[in-house]
Amino acid sequence: MTDDKDELAALKKKIEELEAKVSPPKSDFVPMTDAEHRDWVHQMNERRMNQASNFHPDDLRAMEAACPTSAVKDIVAHGTVQSPGYGRRGQSTAPANVSATPGWQEPRPLGPPPGIQHVDAQMIADEVRQRAELKRKLGG
Repeated sequence: MTDDKDELAALKKKIEELEAKVSPPKSDFVPMTDAEHRDWVHQMNERRMNQASNFHPDDLRAMEAACPTSAVKDIVAHGTVQSPGYGRRGQSTAPANVSATPGWQEPRPLGPPPGIQHVDAQMIADEVRQRAELKRKLGG
């Protein structure tokens, strides 16, 4: 009788050990609130942009060589690079061949794309060839 009890206790202990191995550990995941998630994303973006704005001194020297400080100051002062436009007294300073509506083109008429007649001819010739081959195979 004691052998049965010992055997039963050993089997119960073995079952508990196996169940402990099978059952996954409990997760410590805690869901974030919307505000916490927004704050987390904001901090992540701030860290990324802090890394992006750190220039090496060699990079700054190369940028100064490519575009002098005076040119940058002129762009900042004027806001944009000057383009042809209107001068004093409303006179146009644009070249004579520039359209009053830049970028406008006359619309093209709708139709098949150029060269499609060659593709059509190939398809018709292939269809004629296939029909002749089928007729020959059927004995007609």
